[in-house]
Amino acid sequence: MNSTESKTRAAIDALGYHERDTGSSGVQVAILTEKIKVLTDHMKSNRKDFRSQRSLRIMVSQRARHLTYLKRTKPAKYREVVANLGLRK
Repeated sequence: MNSTESKTRAAIDALGYHERDTGSSGVQVAILTEKIKVLTDHMKSNRKDFRSQRSLRIMVSQRARHLTYLKRTKPAKYREVVANLGLRK
């Protein structure tokens, strides 16, 4: 198990409703956040990798949509996710 998988597992344990929860919006935000961090590091050293750049933009917009949904439907869960992942300054 590499570090990304362990961080993802920790996020699922912290934000999921049950052990195998990977579909709820809070967990999806956590998984996308980990992928975004890895891809951001990749983009720092590979500036001309336009396919990864596009993938990064897609992931960021997906995360934004999940956060908007959470904010609209479950404000308490939204605050928990934002605080837990360190999003929004």
